[in-house]
Amino acid sequence: LWSCPRNVSTALMYSFRSRPDTIVFDEPLYAHYLNVSDVNHPGKEEVLESQEVNGNKVIKDVILQEYTEHSFFKLMTHFLVDIDKSFLKKVTNIIFIRDPKEIIYSYSKVIKSPGLSDIGIKNQVELYNYLNKSNITPIVLDSKYLLMNPELILKKLSNLLDIPYFDQMLEWESGPKKEDGVWAKYWYNNVHKSTSFLPYNINNIKLGKELSILNDECLPFYNFLTEKSIKI
Repeated sequence: LWSCPRNVSTALMYSFRSRPDTIVFDEPLYAHYLNVSDVNHPGKEEVLESQEVNGNKVIKDVILQEYTEHSFFKLMTHFLVDIDKSFLKKVTNIIFIRDPKEIIYSYSKVIKSPGLSDIGIKNQVELYNYLNKSNITPIVLDSKYLLMNPELILKKLSNLLDIPYFDQMLEWESGPKKEDGVWAKYWYNNVHKSTSFLPYNINNIKLGKELSILNDECLPFYNFLTEKSIKI
């Protein structure tokens, strides 16, 4: 799962965790990303200490390992820096998008003055184009449609993944999960209170001038991808 930040990607990870045939991994390339970039995220040192920082080693030893169950990897698209992307031909890729206005509004509460690279939607278009040129067809999933009708979208997603759908995917227990990364205390407060996908809520989001300019910059990328997403 190649997500943008501040999406419902953790909830989707919990959904797949609820399946009887699937194991999940929470952002195994996060430490790699923090190690090769100059970003300063909450709990950065904790993350670097908790994970392998060599991204290509993570791909070999974790992502491309043979598992007895289906494996679900929640990742952020911007983690794909200084990475040999040839491994993408060996996995099924889901590009998980969200309306950039919603991302910007949420992200700016944690990281002030985010930029285009923080929002991630441009990276997702670049990933989509890279996969297409590599004769790989990615699945595009828009969180808007997932929240509008979780059961239908999860059934369609399961069908595209060629795996069975389970009703258990619609619910999970509240609270932290053993698979959560050490960064959960900074980012997961709301999802830990949840037991299912929350209804899609179109908030009247108002952005300041700088954030509105950023939203305008992101919109063409989002529009390009949402046209290709799974629909209700």
